[in-house]
Amino acid sequence: MRVVLGVSGGIAAYKSCALLRRLITAGHDVTVVPTAAALRFVGEPTWAALSGNPVSADVWDEVHQVPHVRLGQRAELVIVAPATADILAKAAHGLADDLLSNVLLTARCPVLMAPAMHTEMWQHPATAANVETLRGRGVTVMDPDDGRLTGADSGPGRLPEPEDIFAAAMSVTTQAPVHGAEADMAGLSVVVTAGGTREPIDPVRFVGNRSSGKQGYALAAVAAARGANVLLVSANSGLHDPAGVRVLHLETAAQLQQAVQAAAAEAHCDVVVMAAAVADYRPGNVAAAKMKKDSATQDGITLQMVRNPDILTSLVRDRRDAGHPFLVGFAAETGDDDGDVLAHARAKLKRKGCDLLVANDVSGGETFGADQSTIHLLSPEHDEIETVGPVTKTETAHAVWDAVLRGRTAR
Repeated sequence: MRVVLGVSGGIAAYKSCALLRRLITAGHDVTVVPTAAALRFVGEPTWAALSGNPVSADVWDEVHQVPHVRLGQRAELVIVAPATADILAKAAHGLADDLLSNVLLTARCPVLMAPAMHTEMWQHPATAANVETLRGRGVTVMDPDDGRLTGADSGPGRLPEPEDIFAAAMSVTTQAPVHGAEADMAGLSVVVTAGGTREPIDPVRFVGNRSSGKQGYALAAVAAARGANVLLVSANSGLHDPAGVRVLHLETAAQLQQAVQAAAAEAHCDVVVMAAAVADYRPGNVAAAKMKKDSATQDGITLQMVRNPDILTSLVRDRRDAGHPFLVGFAAETGDDDGDVLAHARAKLKRKGCDLLVANDVSGGETFGADQSTIHLLSPEHDEIETVGPVTKTETAHAVWDAVLRGRTAR
């Protein structure tokens, strides 16, 4: 894929070197277009060495090739990272006084901008209006991270981490709306759960699982890129919030159940995807104070575990009573003496009664936290199983949403 990486003049320009390396490693052809200010932070030889391509830095370079038009016309993706308040304003108002702003005017491909600036600049009404304008035109503008800035300052305005920008970029390239074009999930309201619940033992310790939340976050990001209105209910993932997604952070299975049932009960909720790893059991008695390692516990402790509610089953039951959304379940399975992964998945689909089940083999734990996975899509309407992978989490998410749209049409 032909990518233009625009770099504007902020101290965070150095972090874009890591983003560039990710893009090159993934096999993309990247042309770096730094502003004059950006070159004061990272020099042209660095960009050329990392990209393997000449650096386009000025409208007067190679004039016979008309770079201010050609680069935007040929690009299949434009990323601006960091995107300063200045370049956001230029893009919003159609100004074109340097090569990067010219590229943004001529590009007809997906555009992703990753802002970085001081908190006061990010929160200024002018910047907020510019971001709203750009998003309204179909440009994906990520929210900046909250953290340490230059000097002693801290707050929202930090450039998102390169891996998060890369993930967002890969998400917008395949199904993103281009300059306001309607996406295939436009108008749908979806709820996605992600991460792994934690059930407290005392104020310090908990019982948890190994879910990273990556697949759920990819599902939310892809749905937003395809035009949906997305609520992500996240349990202990540690990941950055996807751009354009409302996120509710929580911890326990009970909290997740309350949030999901409330969202699913709303009249406009169309799809619920239960990608979170919800603990089946929780400690029956939670200590009010930290349990001390004293003589009474030297030989170990015994925890009495009680069952957590089955959230997916309750959603299916509620839908039967009142008519509710298309429901997608996830099954992280391992084979055993009673059957293989697919046998257990079929049994779970029949037991749960959801509209679509996404199963994956987690034998040995290799799937958790990995960037690629293989999934099996099972539907109660037919016996065929669609297998997808090994592919990236983003590609997996697209496959799931494709199956959801097919299932909703056939319903």
